[in-house]
Amino acid sequence: MRIRIVLVSLVLVTCGVSAPARAVVSFGAVVPVPVSSIPASGVTYQITSSTSVYSDAPGAGDLLAQQLRRSTGYPVPIASAPPADGISLRLTGAPGGDEAYQLDVTAAAITISANKPAGLFYGVQTLRQLLPPTADSPTVQPGPWQVPGGRIVDQPRYPYRGAMLDVARHFFPLSAVERYVDQIAFYKINVLHLHLSDDQGWRIVIDSWPRLATYGGSTAVGGDPGGYYTKAQYQDLVAYAAARNVTIIPEIDMPGHTNAALASYADLNCNGVAPPLYTGTDVGFSSLCVSKEITYTFVDQVLGELAAITPGPYLHLGGDEASSTPAADYRTFMNRAQTLAHGKTVIGWHDIVNATPLASTVAQYWGTTNRNTAVANAGRKVIMSPASRTYLDMKYNRRTPLGQTWAGMIEVRDAYGWDPATFLSGLPSSQVLGVEAPLWTETIRTGADIEYMAFPRLPALAELGWSPQSTHDWTAFKSRLAAQGPRWHVMGVNYYHSTQISWPAGS
Repeated sequence: MRIRIVLVSLVLVTCGVSAPARAVVSFGAVVPVPVSSIPASGVTYQITSSTSVYSDAPGAGDLLAQQLRRSTGYPVPIASAPPADGISLRLTGAPGGDEAYQLDVTAAAITISANKPAGLFYGVQTLRQLLPPTADSPTVQPGPWQVPGGRIVDQPRYPYRGAMLDVARHFFPLSAVERYVDQIAFYKINVLHLHLSDDQGWRIVIDSWPRLATYGGSTAVGGDPGGYYTKAQYQDLVAYAAARNVTIIPEIDMPGHTNAALASYADLNCNGVAPPLYTGTDVGFSSLCVSKEITYTFVDQVLGELAAITPGPYLHLGGDEASSTPAADYRTFMNRAQTLAHGKTVIGWHDIVNATPLASTVAQYWGTTNRNTAVANAGRKVIMSPASRTYLDMKYNRRTPLGQTWAGMIEVRDAYGWDPATFLSGLPSSQVLGVEAPLWTETIRTGADIEYMAFPRLPALAELGWSPQSTHDWTAFKSRLAAQGPRWHVMGVNYYHSTQISWPAGS
């Protein structure tokens, strides 16, 4: 079935937190752009003190009602049946798959229809963007609270739409990670990949190897404070993310990037001597001892404990930059490590194709160019994370105070201006599982730093993962992205005011 694509010109929102008048937000302000948007001219629905929310999936309805209560001050009760005048989230079906939704706004009611709760959640995120930016305020703001009338029919391009946060180079408290979950979910990203171990720190408790966290987790880059998550904290994060349709994928990088583990347990070293803890940023110098059987006991127990508290389908085994591991040893190790994933599907950085990937193993491409014959010909599903386009730790330009430049500098247009289906030469488009935006944290120390590097590039990459390639248009996108500025201002997001975007008043 062909779905008509309607791109509506943007009506810029000219409001900040204290602006007394608010224009009705346009359908053309939504990021990622929906598959089909058909506005109803002159029609609006107004949220009032009488508005209630009904949901066939309580989680999505509860989150919406909670936010509306915070910003409007209205009671926004949860209704026991679909209200005649209110917001209804219904599992009555929508064109597309599990994450598809249909949003209908009339003068009398708002209805979001979907096949599964995930679709209702994504319909709610679109509805939030149709409300004035102040609807996302953490405190009560003046109305009116109008939603433009019409119909949106939407579904994702790729099933895997990810962001990665490196908590190993610098540690971030649970509250900062949960805030990032909220931010990525708002743009329909459904995976948070946590880089939990590296040379500079180990960030998750493993009961059978307790010194990994207590000793290996005590450091960070530059001598900054370390830290780690207890299993209870990790499980809290998994549940928090799941309520927002985000799957947590834990990564334990191996056989390289392992100095924190090697420093914690001497037996993991071939010479039986533990190296000192490390707080630098060089890579490629560490390796687990491939010839020792205790190495595989370690891998089996670590992955087993992690798999037991990770309900999602994936474990990420890293596998990159293992330059101190001889090629034959690398193949031996990675081939065996893949069999120790305790029923989970293995993801590895694309270096894993230099071993013998299992038929189910997914390669994550992080190269800087569009050519890698080994990955293209490996016959495996691929997550596209080309460093020259998706690495959020790269500087925007030479004046950017944070970040690195080894993969180039990435402005918003660079992050947006590529096609995941065709970027890697020779890779069949059917093998592209999705897109992920990694954020490495050698220079990132705070939650505000995370936001500065992620926004506004992360929404650009989110659109590549969600929206049809036929909608890909820089001119239209930068107008829609500009409309996010006042919303981020209200939310308190510390974003980079790119000069490529004409940010409206209130940004």
